[in-house]
Amino acid sequence: MSEVKKVTDEELQEIKDLGTNYQSIANSFGQLRVQKLLLEQQLSALEENEASLEAKYIENQEKEREVLQNFNEKYGRGTLNPQTGEFTPQEQEKIEEK
Repeated sequence: MSEVKKVTDEELQEIKDLGTNYQSIANSFGQLRVQKLLLEQQLSALEENEASLEAKYIENQEKEREVLQNFNEKYGRGTLNPQTGEFTPQEQEKIEEK
C-alpha cells in the first residue's frame, strides 16, 4: 500500500483559492449575462420606439401633403406667414408670345 503524504498548508490554500476564483468567475459570468439581457431589453424597447416614431413621422408627412393640397385648392399658390396668418398669393408669370 502506498504511503499517504500530506500537502503543505500553502499548497492546500492554493487549491482552495483556485476553487474560490472559479466560483467568483462563474458569479461574474452570471452577472454579466443579466446585464447583457437588460441591455438587449433596452435596445429592443428603443427599436420599438424608433419604429413608432418613424411611423408617426410618415403619417405627419402625409397629413402635411393633405393640408397643403387643401390649402392650395382654397387659396391658390402662395406664401403663408404662420405667425400673422397672412397669405400672399404667388404672382402668375406672364407668358410672352413671340
